[in-house]
Amino acid sequence: MPIDAAKAVAAEPRSTDIAWGHKDIQLYHLGLGAGVPATDPDELRYTLESRLQVLPSFATVAGGGMAVAGGLSAPGIDVNLAHVLHGGQTVTLHRPIPVQGKAVQTSTIPAVYDKGKAAVIVMRSDVADDDGPLWTCDTQIFVRGEGGFGGERGPSVRTELPDRAPDIEVEKPIREEQALLYRLSGDWNPLHADPEFAKLAGFDRPILHGLCSYGMTLKAVVDAALGGDVSRVRGYTTRFAGVVYPGETLRVRMWRQDGGTIQVSVTAVERDDAPVLADTTVEHS
Repeated sequence: MPIDAAKAVAAEPRSTDIAWGHKDIQLYHLGLGAGVPATDPDELRYTLESRLQVLPSFATVAGGGMAVAGGLSAPGIDVNLAHVLHGGQTVTLHRPIPVQGKAVQTSTIPAVYDKGKAAVIVMRSDVADDDGPLWTCDTQIFVRGEGGFGGERGPSVRTELPDRAPDIEVEKPIREEQALLYRLSGDWNPLHADPEFAKLAGFDRPILHGLCSYGMTLKAVVDAALGGDVSRVRGYTTRFAGVVYPGETLRVRMWRQDGGTIQVSVTAVERDDAPVLADTTVEHS
C-alpha cells in the first residue's frame, strides 16, 4: 500500500539545517503583495531592510518550504503528487522570527487519518535556533484515493462564524503576476505558472498558491486589527476551502473574539464570494 500509516508515524524524526536572511523575507513579503504604495511607511516595514519585520507565515517557506517536500518522502509515504492537495495549515509562534537566522527543523508525522476515499497526512515541523524554539508548523496534506486502510478518521473541526457583521472588512487585490513572484520563495509547482499544466489539472488557468492566500490574509489581519505589529501573533490556522486566481480580489472579514482570538473569513469577490479560506483563526496577545 502506498501509505503505511504505522510506519510513517513511528519513523525517527528527520532534522535539517535551514537559514534565511533579509532578502528571503523581502521576497516573501513582495510575493504576498506587500509594497503598495511603495513609499507607504506601513508597507516599508515589510520591504525595507532597515525597518524590516517578519510576518509569522514566513515560517511556511523558511528554508525553501522544505517541510512538505520532506514529509512526502518520509518512510511509509509513497503517493502520486497529482493526487495531493493542501488541506490545512497551522503556525504556532514561540517568539518573533528574526530577520536573519540559522535553525534546525525537526520533522515528524504525528498522524495519518483515513477519510475513506482519501488519506490526510499531518506533517509537523518544529524549528529551533541556539536560543530555543522559534515556531511549530502543522501541515495537513489531503491525498485522494489513499484512504480505506482502516485507520482513525481523525477530527473534523468546523468553526461557525459569528452571527453579526464583521468588525473589520478589507479587500486585497491579487496582482496578475503575483503567483510568479510568490513561487520564487520555494513552491515551483507549475500549476501556479503554466497554463497548459493548469488545464491538465482541471483549471482554465494557473491558480494562486494556497499559502500565498494564507500569507496575504495574515498580513491583512496584522495591518487592520493588530496595529501592524507582527510580534502580537501567537498562532494562525486555516482550512483551504477553494482556489483563487491571480487578478482576483480577496475579501477578508474579521471578528474580534474574547481571549485574544480573531475569526476570519476569506472569499473571492469576483466569484460571488466563493470560499477561499475557512475555519480561520488568529491567536494574538
